[in-house]
Amino acid sequence: MPSTPPTLGDFTVLPISIPPLPSFPKPTIHYLYLRRNTPKIPTPTDSRSLFLNNCPVDSTDIHLRSLFASLVGPGRFESATFEDERKDTAHKLSPLDAAVPVNAVHLLRAHGSTKKRKREEEEDAERSKEDEAARLPSTWTRPLRRSGSTAVVLLADEKSVEQVLKACAKASKTKKYPEWGAGVADKVPALGSVWVKQHNRLCYPDPATLQQAVDAFSAVFARREKEAAEISKRLRNEPDEDGFVTVTRGGRNTPASRSEAEEARKKMIERAEKKRQEMEGLYRFQLREKQKEEQEELLMRFEDDRKKLEAMRMKRGKFVPEA
Repeated sequence: MPSTPPTLGDFTVLPISIPPLPSFPKPTIHYLYLRRNTPKIPTPTDSRSLFLNNCPVDSTDIHLRSLFASLVGPGRFESATFEDERKDTAHKLSPLDAAVPVNAVHLLRAHGSTKKRKREEEEDAERSKEDEAARLPSTWTRPLRRSGSTAVVLLADEKSVEQVLKACAKASKTKKYPEWGAGVADKVPALGSVWVKQHNRLCYPDPATLQQAVDAFSAVFARREKEAAEISKRLRNEPDEDGFVTVTRGGRNTPASRSEAEEARKKMIERAEKKRQEMEGLYRFQLREKQKEEQEELLMRFEDDRKKLEAMRMKRGKFVPEA
């Protein structure tokens, strides 16, 4: 078997031993790639973070904690954030955020009312609890990662990062590979057929639990919708720090849309046309003028028909019967 290179570009290679399973009763070597975390947007914790590539599909926070404890001892591992979790945090919005109009949020940001205060922090904590209560129960006891996924591990300090990289190089050199999932069997839900059976059972939750989540969502949605309307109304015609007034659609009482304005204009035209038709024939001179116009139109049509008939006769000529 060829020797494993200790490094691959900027990454340090860490071979880990995966023990045999009933489905595959042979030990396997999996390669994990580590380097210092250097994101495009720097953060205060970059100096004590590690970027991991090619994480196993069954990776969890507990698995990585056990792995780093076998390398540098316990107490150095702080937390781990996987690739799918980072994407969810960046893009996923609470279902209750649909009750907040986009214009109201923009107005709040422009007005500078998003500064954190103690009371606002308490409200945010309360909102997070409400969001959690309004969510439907999960149907999986444990997530699986995409093959070749990444993760960011946060350690205790910068010295721990150096020790982990040195321990990875030493393990690759001595071929004493750490075992994946050592001592975590009783700390995480099992995979395999048990995992699938639990998923099938969780797909049919208790109706009372579902009804409770739906009721919580409806109550919070209605309250936030009302709050958003009040915010939008309060920020209209209110000057910002530079003294400018933000112009928004609609009046002071209710916002108007283009479709509503078009519908109102059509109704006004129909009302005016109906009123004009009702006023016709109200006076005698109007009736006489109308009768006179009808007679003139009838005479004109009669003259047009007579001229057409004469032209047809001239065109056809004199009819001569056969002998």
